Amino acid sequence: MTDAERLAVDMRGIVKQFPGVLANNHVDFSVRTGEIHALVGENGAGKSTLMNVLYGLIHPDAGEILIHGKPTHLTGPRDAIALGIGMVHQHFMLIPVFSVGENIMLGREPVDGMRLYNRARARKLINDLTKKYGLALDPDTRMADLPVGLQQRAEIVKVLYRGAEILILDEPTGVLTPQETKELFVVLRDLVKGGKTIIFISHKLKEVLEISDRITVMRRGKVVGHLTTRETSEEEIATMMVGREVLLRVDKKPARPGAVVMRVENVTASSDRGVPALKGVSFELRQGEILGIAGVEGNGQSELMEVLAGTRKTTGGHVLLGDRDITTYDARTERDAGVAFIPEDRRGTGLVLSFSIAENSILGRERSSRFSWNQLLLKLVAIREWARRLVKEFDVRTPSIDVAARNLSGGNQQKVIVAREMGSKPKVLLAAQPTRGVDIGAIEFIHRRIVQERDEGTAVLLVSAELDEVRSLSDRIAVMYEGRIVSIESPDTPEERLGLLMTGGGKAREGAA
Repeated sequence: MTDAERLAVDMRGIVKQFPGVLANNHVDFSVRTGEIHALVGENGAGKSTLMNVLYGLIHPDAGEILIHGKPTHLTGPRDAIALGIGMVHQHFMLIPVFSVGENIMLGREPVDGMRLYNRARARKLINDLTKKYGLALDPDTRMADLPVGLQQRAEIVKVLYRGAEILILDEPTGVLTPQETKELFVVLRDLVKGGKTIIFISHKLKEVLEISDRITVMRRGKVVGHLTTRETSEEEIATMMVGREVLLRVDKKPARPGAVVMRVENVTASSDRGVPALKGVSFELRQGEILGIAGVEGNGQSELMEVLAGTRKTTGGHVLLGDRDITTYDARTERDAGVAFIPEDRRGTGLVLSFSIAENSILGRERSSRFSWNQLLLKLVAIREWARRLVKEFDVRTPSIDVAARNLSGGNQQKVIVAREMGSKPKVLLAAQPTRGVDIGAIEFIHRRIVQERDEGTAVLLVSAELDEVRSLSDRIAVMYEGRIVSIESPDTPEERLGLLMTGGGKAREGAA
């Protein structure tokens, strides 16, 4: 076998230009057969563009692609699939109302002699695939009823069903719990043992070091380094990604908590499916502290934040802001009262993607006297001045405040939300998954701003699926399990104890509600 044939993927001199942006600047990227190769870089570094070129979704302006040593011309994903390339996108390409089997088979359904969908044949094909790769799934389950980890598993089975030998995984752990991530890594290692080749795009450097064999680092459209995983470190990768030394830990002084700002008393609420999600949650949040909520996703954290933000109704209990009962307030009234909310779904609920940065910067405040006359006419000059100040202060990377939110990288979209919510100088900041899916430079920036808010007297309630983030940012940690707070812990609590509490084990510490 020649050196070229040992490379599953060999991309040479790839150039891709969009209006005003050189996304890929003469990029060379190669992946060996049978390895897990990590592709890392900040948001906007050109990673996704490069992978979309490899998958045929984008046509390069220059360069060539060799698959297993043979030059190829990709006119679309159909060509990539025919060459054994499959892609699992960061935002899943699944139809929620279809079954697992229907999603996996979509476009390549097995049919009987009458050209009708052969459900039994589909079930057998899926069962054979899932058994071979250890990807247990029920083909008849409705996709919307599956947790995120199993939806991702279905995406992987879908590309394997289409004959993928080279799998591109774009931010595969971005929405997974720690347990689901561990399960995914077991699956990936088994796939490689079975002869597959995997390209792993991620911002999470610990995971990159744990799962990959080699690493390619991109910055501003260029490849700035090739690393062997066992010979590098988080610090080296981070410095190459950002172009400067990055602080990987949260640097903060001890908190100086003040008066109780928010009191949650025996709150209950239902999920979207009408089943109890919060089962008597009680805690106090103080001025000048960060209270972190730790828990496996799906244990009531999302519903708690929505209740406190006024976007979900309670079924019992009370929420007090100072001495004011805000239990029945809607989102606008809560915002006016001093509660800011960074939602966990930036694209779905945090932004209007078709709106400009300036328009997004006043969402929820467009009727305030600062930005409108008599709640009827917008003060366009004031809005633009406000947006420009936020863009500068929060380092939003954009050529103009008129750029649509959808055209920003994920990290910059998140910065727009963070800027909007923190810019109002709230009494209480509800931060749900504030760094989900953003790069290491943006994470460092957002962490610093959250600590700054605390130090300026804001009461911060933090929810994050990243236990390291909760431990490093929080002054106290409330552990949630099955809709209840089971313990209040110190941030110095060992990870093992927190993990045990998060899964229903361990003994609650005094002070838990």
